[in-house]
Amino acid sequence: MAEAANINIDDAVLVRQCRRGDSTAMQRLLLKYQNRIYNVIFKMCQNVDDAAELTQDTFVKIIENIGNFRGQSSFYTWAFRIAVNLTLNYRSRAARGSHSSLDTADETDLQAKEALKQFLCDESSPDPAAVAANKELCELIVKALMELDDPQRAVVVLRDIEGMNYAQIAEVLDTELGTVKSRLSRARSNLKEIMESISK
Repeated sequence: MAEAANINIDDAVLVRQCRRGDSTAMQRLLLKYQNRIYNVIFKMCQNVDDAAELTQDTFVKIIENIGNFRGQSSFYTWAFRIAVNLTLNYRSRAARGSHSSLDTADETDLQAKEALKQFLCDESSPDPAAVAANKELCELIVKALMELDDPQRAVVVLRDIEGMNYAQIAEVLDTELGTVKSRLSRARSNLKEIMESISK
């Protein structure tokens, strides 16, 4: 808890410096969160190029709007709200365009899926059988995760991968705490059903 409090204090100081025009403070903030923001975006869109572009767009929005940030939420959740909203909007526009199948994924998509598998899998086990089983489980998780709708995938990524608590997720998604809990419950239930069906 003390570490989290220190992070928030540091962010608040950096935000105040940014609002006074301190570009070094802005750079420190962006460097602090760039990997985590990229990872969340990537796990939601599953394309390395799109994730990189959306991360850049997120940083542009942060820089443009830092003067309007009033600290009613933490900088952390505010930044992730921008990232998630941009990603969900992008996914929505893409869905209205062309639909791509996981079975016909291009090389970039395959690399993205492989990167997520590496993130989800712990391959440090010396037992080859355990490693093989772990890889198989990761294959199922990746496939099942991409079968969820975008709002459900977002809440799973924020909770189970980014490690946000329910209140932080509610701030990021701009929704009620109860909605977050029920959506996460449905998402996990759907994940289980999907994994069971594709593992048969």
